[in-house]
Amino acid sequence: MRRDIFQAIADPTRRAIIAIIALQAMTPNAIADNFNTTRQAISKHLRILTECELVKQEQKGREIYYSLEIEKMKEIDKWLEQYRQLWETRFTQLDNLLSTIKKTKKC
Repeated sequence: MRRDIFQAIADPTRRAIIAIIALQAMTPNAIADNFNTTRQAISKHLRILTECELVKQEQKGREIYYSLEIEKMKEIDKWLEQYRQLWETRFTQLDNLLSTIKKTKKC
């Protein structure tokens, strides 16, 4: 079953995992050490992130390392960009309105 990337990042634990492995590739045990949860729960989160292609696995000897898939994160950023522009426009409009009100009160 292919999962939606936005469902994957909706979970705070998965967002925290993304933040942790954005710095360096880590094993599931090393990732789990950062959480107060079971290793199995972390494995489930990693499986979901892998299915969504937000993280990738790399076998190094007997260990599997998980790292962030930057290209997939760029897809999320591209989708968010449309809203970022909208909010920046609204904040600029609000700032202009507040400046106008402030000038009016000074007169």
